[in-house]
Amino acid sequence: MEAKYCMTCGSAMELRDVDGTPRSACTACSFVHWGNYSVGVGALVVKEDKVLLVRRAQEPGKGYWTTPGGYIEQNELIHETICREVLEETGVEAVVKSLVAVRDQPSRIHNVYIAFSMEYVSGEPTPDQFEVDAAGFYSLEEMATMNVAGFTKWLVKVALDSQEDGLKMDEQPIIPLNGYGLFRI
Repeated sequence: MEAKYCMTCGSAMELRDVDGTPRSACTACSFVHWGNYSVGVGALVVKEDKVLLVRRAQEPGKGYWTTPGGYIEQNELIHETICREVLEETGVEAVVKSLVAVRDQPSRIHNVYIAFSMEYVSGEPTPDQFEVDAAGFYSLEEMATMNVAGFTKWLVKVALDSQEDGLKMDEQPIIPLNGYGLFRI
């Protein structure tokens, strides 16, 4: 979708060259529409060598088994988003261990997907019956007979085969930056 009116003042937008790229810019103020982006998160929660998966009840991916996840809220830190999404979709409480993978998918709406390795805390998988209609912990052997999404197969392989710990949350940065989610090697 193209921005037709300014989100700041409501005036008409026009196509203008901004730093060598055609962008929608306001005809009355300095607002520039930089594009359409979405940021999604996914959870790799492992318990007893089994991975938490959900079966999507809605598009995108209806009927496919995927890792729990969703899109970040405007004023929510990404690591808080994934904890919330896992709990909402499955009833499982988990905490972030590390960041293990990133998918970059340029399109009409540029999508970035960040996958976290998470530590199981408590709860039995119970689908929310809205976004997901089934949930459980599954072994690689069980997944082989399931309708697992291709990207999810890749994520599970990356997470289980990795010899690295991924990027860890920096809980005590040497320079405190309140309101930031910081991850580092």
